[in-house]
Amino acid sequence: MDIECDSWIARCDGGARLDIWRIYANDIRGLSGRLGFERNLRFLGYSVELDSGNVFDEILGSYVRDVETLHTLLVHYSKAEPVERAGELLKFKDLPGGYAYDEAFVQRAVSPVAQMFGRNPETLMKAAEVLGGVRLHFDDISVEISALPKIPITYVLWKGDDEFEPSVSVFFDASASHYLPTEDLAVLGELTTQRLAHVLDYKKKEFGY
Repeated sequence: MDIECDSWIARCDGGARLDIWRIYANDIRGLSGRLGFERNLRFLGYSVELDSGNVFDEILGSYVRDVETLHTLLVHYSKAEPVERAGELLKFKDLPGGYAYDEAFVQRAVSPVAQMFGRNPETLMKAAEVLGGVRLHFDDISVEISALPKIPITYVLWKGDDEFEPSVSVFFDASASHYLPTEDLAVLGELTTQRLAHVLDYKKKEFGY
């Protein structure tokens, strides 16, 4: 049973928040040891407490107040069965129905990365490593972050110079649509970019930014 919700803002039933944990706790708990998770559910610097549904932010060192979006993503993710990675990288607009959301996705998930890291590409690598990211070998800087264990997101950054502004591309493995609908992949991409921003904010001095 899908949660009838606008996943971009995790509001349901005309704006009232749905108590997703109360209804779908067993679905989320069932991810323990499944779909790439170990016993504990940890992703993007979040840790989900399986007894209560509370989510601890390991980057900011505090509990997340509004957990509906995270719970929604986990419930939908829990419905999938594992498949092999396709090994084909797709931009968001090339996902099923992604073209309709692409402008918003670029604005929310892609452009901020160029603004934050374009003049200092190595800082993107440092921030990604905090989220478990690994370096790839495309262009100036490229990193892969497992937004959810079976859904890697790849960021490719071209640093700016005197003539050109920095630019970024964001890619999903083609298997991503097996795990989440495109609307939720938009949320996940935006969330991953937000987490990079959180890391940068929290560790600016450490990064020498």
